[in-house]
Amino acid sequence: MTPTLKYVDTSLLRVGYEEWNPASSRTVVLLHGWPDSIRCWSGVAPGLAKAGWRVLVPALRGFLPTHFLREDTPRTGQLAALGCDLLEFIDALGLKQPALVGHDWGARAVAIACGLRPGVASHLVMVSVAYGSNDPSQALSLAQARNYWYHWFMATPRGERTVRSDGRNFAQVMWDTWSPPGWYPPEEFDATAKAFDNSDWADITLHSYRHRWGHAPGDPRHAPDEGRLHPAPVLDVPTLVLHGAADGANHPDTSLGREALFRGPYERRLLAGVGHFPQREAPAEVLAALLHFFGTPAVAPNC
Repeated sequence: MTPTLKYVDTSLLRVGYEEWNPASSRTVVLLHGWPDSIRCWSGVAPGLAKAGWRVLVPALRGFLPTHFLREDTPRTGQLAALGCDLLEFIDALGLKQPALVGHDWGARAVAIACGLRPGVASHLVMVSVAYGSNDPSQALSLAQARNYWYHWFMATPRGERTVRSDGRNFAQVMWDTWSPPGWYPPEEFDATAKAFDNSDWADITLHSYRHRWGHAPGDPRHAPDEGRLHPAPVLDVPTLVLHGAADGANHPDTSLGREALFRGPYERRLLAGVGHFPQREAPAEVLAALLHFFGTPAVAPNC
């Protein structure tokens, strides 16, 4: 079973996405993070499709093959915009309560979508990111502040120059330090980094991290959304958090003690020996966790 690359227009974007098993009545949307691409789900999507799910894997704004429709649209990477992009993607394809799964930026986007539109999803899965961790005034341990060095670096002129002139090498530092050594072959990063060859990637990257900590203004169109997201709304959707025990970006302790933010079923799983990219580092374990959470039997690889 192989995916098909398709496109759909929202109000601002021409979203490029892969689709697996289009005839299925059950849909799951998988969102990648930063710095990554739709390739990150290649070890998980086929198993979901074989288990009977229609699988949609869209590229976020700023990442190929997604493009803005107009030159005058602000290249904002604020988190509310990512959540709204997902809601518009769902609407454009006429999806009815898909399961939403996101990693890193994608995890923030799927949770924001659920916060802005209760009932939009049947299930919510956040990988490597804790819900309620978007507030710029949040408490941070010194260890986590150290992990976030790249956030602060991008708020400086030197950081901006680096992202614009040497973005691939900057991104690869994250791959090299967020997970245990040797977790990926160099050719996989090179293939993934082709998604960064988008004229908007640097703008989106810089704005996202600067806006997150109050160092850049947001798009006025999202001001009402921001008001609804701070403080983080309590969610009703059944939620699973998957967090690598060796995550070097978001320490696993950052996802502890979040139960009060959920009214529905909530589960947190720690993945031993796994860093910041569980769906890449332990795809079989992530797939099994998703199928169990969705209540879907696994299918043998030769079926």
